Amino acid sequence: MAQGAGRTIAQVVAVAALAAAVTVFLSVAAVRHGFFDLNVYYGALTFWVHDGGEIYDFLKAGTQYGFTYPPFAALVMLPMAYLPWNAAIVVSVTATVLVSAVVIWWLLDPVARRSGWTRWFTLAVALCLAAAYEPMRETVNFGQVNMLLLFLVAVDLLRLLPARNRWAGVGIGLATAIKLTPGIFIVYLLVTGRWRAAATAVGTAAVATLVAAGLFPDASREFWTEALWNTDRVGELAFVSNQSLRGVVARLDPQHPSTIAWLLLVLVTLVIWGWRCRRAVAAGDEATGLALTGAVMCLVSPVTWVHHLVWLLPGLILLVDNGMAARGRRRRLLLAAALVGYALLCSRIVWSWEKDFTGVDGFLGSNTYVWISLALLLGLPIRRWATPVRSDGPAGSVVEPGGVAQLAEQDRGASAGQRHRIGGLLAVR
Repeated sequence: MAQGAGRTIAQVVAVAALAAAVTVFLSVAAVRHGFFDLNVYYGALTFWVHDGGEIYDFLKAGTQYGFTYPPFAALVMLPMAYLPWNAAIVVSVTATVLVSAVVIWWLLDPVARRSGWTRWFTLAVALCLAAAYEPMRETVNFGQVNMLLLFLVAVDLLRLLPARNRWAGVGIGLATAIKLTPGIFIVYLLVTGRWRAAATAVGTAAVATLVAAGLFPDASREFWTEALWNTDRVGELAFVSNQSLRGVVARLDPQHPSTIAWLLLVLVTLVIWGWRCRRAVAAGDEATGLALTGAVMCLVSPVTWVHHLVWLLPGLILLVDNGMAARGRRRRLLLAAALVGYALLCSRIVWSWEKDFTGVDGFLGSNTYVWISLALLLGLPIRRWATPVRSDGPAGSVVEPGGVAQLAEQDRGASAGQRHRIGGLLAVR
């Protein structure tokens, strides 16, 4: 009992020290954006609800930025128009923190169980590290919706699909109706042969879109015929924050970026992604499918601002997962890759080339986060200890409910003594 209490005290002190270190880091490294994007949403909704204007006609004063999401997103955010500004900030930050904790826990809990880590301590450390992660802190400081969308997708891929739940696809459909880019997860379901879940996702997105159209016909007409195609509303493609393949091409020639070169890169990237996702699902590794699709979404989207790279979080966590399951040199390599990727994505390194991204150093440095996305797409291991249960389509397998993947004893190579020791550690949670 005394030993357990001492361990708990040491862990509390470690978490407090890490939280303090992260706070100091954020005070130096984090850029204060004043909840800029949230302010755009709030201003557009206020203009729409209280001033009688059209939501897509609103532009934040002194900028070209307006509401760029589909009308269903406006419906979801509508309560914000009836809140004081400070209350809207509290709701935004609280929702982001809560859903982030849930998604990180879903991905880390199997690692903690297998490795014998104290589970509350694992989550506390992970949340501290997530706070320092540049895309996460940018999401919070801008008041963005990225983690809410990731949560909706993760509900489907990490919980409903493995359990063969008939509602699988609803989360992806809602995320797609709120913001179009998560629609690539519908393509993921189709590529991997989960026809029923894909149909559910398409149906959910369609119903949500039609409901919004029925309630707000004028706004819907303007979005689908005008606002959607107005690229000036989202910003400059060559801006260093655009960490997509389109951004890479645009920075090579900002005045005349090659659309053909970009489309060829996108085509090759999608072929590789489809091949790897089919292999992951055939192994029952839905979490890796989530990570690969999050990475490819960041790559092929015309605009991927730094805060959108929260979609790389599952890939970084799964590198740790694979590293802890491996041994020897492979373990060191995977854990080092996770550490380097995470450190770079905390560092704001791309901003060193914000004003001048010419030359070899500019090409390599200003696209650092793109290289990390590509590395995850190409190199993230498919976890072969995942246990397929049965096929849900020509290319798809699912795993038993209750875990993202299950580790076979023969793959771990654990002796009876090691298993006894791990069992004892698991008892201390």
